[in-house]
Amino acid sequence: MLKTETVALVIGLVSQVLFSSRIVLQWVQSERAKRVLVPSLFWQISLVSSFLMILYGMLRHDPVILGAQVISYVIYIRNLQLLGDWRKLPQVFRVAAYVFPLATLAWFVVGTPFFSLNTMLEGRIPRGVLVLGAVGQTIFLLRFVYQWLYSERKGESVLPLGFWVVSLIGSVLILTYATLRTPVDVVLILGNVFGVVVYARNIVLLRREEARPKPLAAVASPAPDYGSTRTTVTRQ
Repeated sequence: MLKTETVALVIGLVSQVLFSSRIVLQWVQSERAKRVLVPSLFWQISLVSSFLMILYGMLRHDPVILGAQVISYVIYIRNLQLLGDWRKLPQVFRVAAYVFPLATLAWFVVGTPFFSLNTMLEGRIPRGVLVLGAVGQTIFLLRFVYQWLYSERKGESVLPLGFWVVSLIGSVLILTYATLRTPVDVVLILGNVFGVVVYARNIVLLRREEARPKPLAAVASPAPDYGSTRTTVTRQ
C-alpha cells in the first residue's frame, strides 16, 4: 500500500511538471515574439496545477502551501474570465473547477487518517521556518493580487513588469523555505529553481521592450480654411 508521503510526492511532482510546462509555453511564445505574451492555456494549466497543489498542501499538512494555492486558484479563474475564455471551456470543466476544491477542503476540515485540519494546526514545522515560508508565499501571492488589480484596471489579462519582479523575489524566498524545512520539500525546490530562471528572463525581455524607441504616430490636424491639409507628428 502506498504511503501518504509517496502519494503526496507524486501529486506534487505532477503539479510542478504542469506549472513548469505553462512557464515553458509562455517563455517560448515570448521568445518568438520578442516580448512577453501570456496565452489563455497558461491560465488553464495553472488552474489544474493549483488544484493538485491544494491536495499536496493537505497531504503535507503545510499551511503555507495550502493557503497560497487556494487564493491563487480563485485568481486563475478570474484571469480566464477577463480573457473571455472561461465560458468557452466545457461546462463540465467549469462545474468541476468550482465543486472539487470546495469538496476537498470540506473533506480536509472533517479529517481523515491521512490528512486533517487539526493535524495541520498542531504545527510540526518550526515557527521561524514557517514564518519565512509564509512571507515568501505572501510575496509570491501578491504578484497575482497586483496582476489581478492591474488587469481589472486595464480590462484585460496582463502580466506587467512588476509581476515578474515580485515573482522572482517570492520564488527565492520559497526556495530558502523549502531547503530549511524538515523534511526538505523537493517539490517546491524543483518548481522554483526553474521558475527563477524564467522570471529573470521575462524581466530582461520586458526591460528591452520598454527601452525600444516608441513609434511616431501621425496625427492629422484640422484643415485650414483654404482647404489644404497639414499633418503634425507627435510622440505617443
